[in-house]
Amino acid sequence: MKKILTLVGVSVLGGILTLGGYKLFIEKKHKEQLAVEQVSDLPVFVPTATNTNNNALIVPNFTDAAEKSLDAVVHVKNTAIVSSPATMSDYFFGRSQPRAQVGTGSGVIISPTGYIVTNNHVIQNANEISITLNNNKSYMAELIGTDETTDIALIKIDTDEDLPFLAFGDSDNAKIGEWVLAVGNPFNLNSTVTAGIISAKSRDLSGRNTQSFIQTDAAVNPGNSGGALVNTNGDLIGINTAISSRDGSYIGYSFAVPSNITRKIVNDIMEYGNVQNGILGVVGGALNSKAAEQLGTDITEGFYVSDVTEDTGAEKAGIQSGDIIKKIDNVEINKSSDLTGYLKTKSPNDVVNVTLLRDGDEEILPVTLLKNSLLEIPTIGVVKNISTEELKDFNLDYGLKISRLTESPRLESYWRKNGVEEGSIITRLNGKKLYSIDDAQKALKSRSYNEPLQIEIINKQGEKVVYNFR
Repeated sequence: MKKILTLVGVSVLGGILTLGGYKLFIEKKHKEQLAVEQVSDLPVFVPTATNTNNNALIVPNFTDAAEKSLDAVVHVKNTAIVSSPATMSDYFFGRSQPRAQVGTGSGVIISPTGYIVTNNHVIQNANEISITLNNNKSYMAELIGTDETTDIALIKIDTDEDLPFLAFGDSDNAKIGEWVLAVGNPFNLNSTVTAGIISAKSRDLSGRNTQSFIQTDAAVNPGNSGGALVNTNGDLIGINTAISSRDGSYIGYSFAVPSNITRKIVNDIMEYGNVQNGILGVVGGALNSKAAEQLGTDITEGFYVSDVTEDTGAEKAGIQSGDIIKKIDNVEINKSSDLTGYLKTKSPNDVVNVTLLRDGDEEILPVTLLKNSLLEIPTIGVVKNISTEELKDFNLDYGLKISRLTESPRLESYWRKNGVEEGSIITRLNGKKLYSIDDAQKALKSRSYNEPLQIEIINKQGEKVVYNFR
């Protein structure tokens, strides 16, 4: 019995010693190892938001802006007389009669006296323009003027009472991410309001750096064209013009002509009957990584000046090839459409401050914008104003000089075979004498639908030849 108790005691003592040793040495080391492994997976510093402001959760109130806008946005109906393509039955039973074709869109009242802005494509080729207000009253509208380049048109209705209207806002101050409303008449659904944010600015959809749209994700569909893009204050900051779509309906993005460009066009149409563009006189393109590498610069944003046009404000102010334009007045220039978009808000004789980089140094040059002296005429190319002295060499007192033939290889070959080249003189368009670029613009605008383009040219042999194009 004594031996058994001694054996049990030894066993218990051995167990206690074994357990104590495990707890003291092995388990402690294992815990330390686990702790090290867990800590090693954590970052040294964890950023934590400490702002407890809940304003970001507050949804903006659009009701005031919508209430301001609805009565100032109208329904536009365009009635055009069109002829159907000839069919076999026409040869047996006579030509079918022209028929009326109706198109619809939107417009924005911009004055209590009845001036309305819409898109040029909404009223193009219209024989009759009808306007329906939000109160269902209808009026016939008069076309005041258009600008095809920016797709803006100005029309007017006469009423016995003042009309509700929208005031122009400053589109240069519009911010990316800012809430906006699109107001119009999609699919003939009158007085429709959609909301979104400004997704981008200075968008060019043409690929030729001739456009500068505000991009938004507010839903815009066919019929919204010519309608209002307004901010939450109810200020007009754009005219809805285009959508990005494969099937013609909204799939995510829409585009508006900025209000500053629209206002400039409207003022010019009212005062001059056409648009007076202020020309800077630089040729070049936007910088990016690839362009910067090719040009040997580390600057990847801005407008690189590759050439300066003769007798322009840029040349007279001292802008040189190789300069990088970073800013005009207070507008940052990061791409070509930033430059063209801002210049479209300016007029001849306006002075702009051009901030540029030259050999790493920043300079600010005041530049006086000049009137456009170049115009592209379909089928032939670019023409420019000509001095009185040059005209005397041709025994003429009117005409425009061809400065560059069309880029179409087929047409360029045709002109050169007929003795027409750079330096030849165009004297008339559709029978109208050309004393300046303005005369050529008016002649092209007054050309009726399907009317052939008639060009009278003095070729290099001094011969006067008339060409007709359809």
